[in-house]
Amino acid sequence: MRAFVVTGPGRAGVEEVPRPVAAPGEVVVDVERVGVCGTDVEFFTGEMAYLHDGHAAFPMRLGHEWCGTVASVGAGVDPAWTGRRVVGDTMLGCGACARCASGRQHVCAQRTEVGIRGGRPGALAEQVAVPVTSLHALPAAVDVVAGALVEPGGNALRAAQGAALHPGDRVLVLGPGAIGLLTALFARAAQADVHLVGLDEASLAFARTLGFGQSWTWETLPDLPFDAVVDCSNAPGLPARALDLVEPGKRVVYIGLAGTPSLVDTRTVALKDVTCVGVLSASPGLAGAIEAYAQGAVDPRPLVAATVGLDAVAAVLAGDRPAGAGDGPKIHVDPRLLP
Repeated sequence: MRAFVVTGPGRAGVEEVPRPVAAPGEVVVDVERVGVCGTDVEFFTGEMAYLHDGHAAFPMRLGHEWCGTVASVGAGVDPAWTGRRVVGDTMLGCGACARCASGRQHVCAQRTEVGIRGGRPGALAEQVAVPVTSLHALPAAVDVVAGALVEPGGNALRAAQGAALHPGDRVLVLGPGAIGLLTALFARAAQADVHLVGLDEASLAFARTLGFGQSWTWETLPDLPFDAVVDCSNAPGLPARALDLVEPGKRVVYIGLAGTPSLVDTRTVALKDVTCVGVLSASPGLAGAIEAYAQGAVDPRPLVAATVGLDAVAAVLAGDRPAGAGDGPKIHVDPRLLP
């Protein structure tokens, strides 16, 4: 089958690889749509920390935001899964440790991550093999575009939940990228008063098309009390800025990751009596994201600017914008498209 393979920093392309075979407890999925995200870019450039601490190594097959249809099942798997539309959890725990036993497999020390960690091949291919325990069925109301946005949506839902929002609460989202906009959508669904702040006027203009009229640059951000601040950026100075902006006794959520350490003065955390929440993974938020999409409480599809085939992925990871792409921050891949 055709698969996108990264062989080194800046070196990648489509290769013919053996089709996966479902091991016991696994299924093979025909991949229908895959999202490209910042983590994939970091692997492509060679900057991703996992490459330097031994959790990942080239060659790699990326792709962890995906949806598709189950094509075959391995031993011990209910055959009824065959033909079902699904998404899968990225984080695959060992299943034996205390963290996995308590439902925290996404922080299992021995976990593998689809398309990211431990050599587990990702979904930028015609097919992908995953454990059946990682699957979530997609209802008919969730199409392939929304299906491939369940994984980032689960992260964003957890960020919005971490802010513990009540109707009317004022929340500030730092960074109007894909995760920031999804977080804003979930916060709005919780009836919060949503504000966004960013550097790029084009991305702020796109946020306004989604109904977020209170989208600001740092120069225009009004001096308002914020009940929660969610840092969805990759700027190392913004975690401390978020702490400065939040009201005493309220919450800061950290979901963005910078390329260098971000410093937060814990004296400020204590003196402001602030609760700080970290979000690593979509795992506990996947079912909620699917439900929100199916019910129409959140529609993530406008975030997708273009859909390309596997042969265009290297250019996308290198920063090229597909011809005719819209204004949204997300690029999707359909592995079935041929050049």
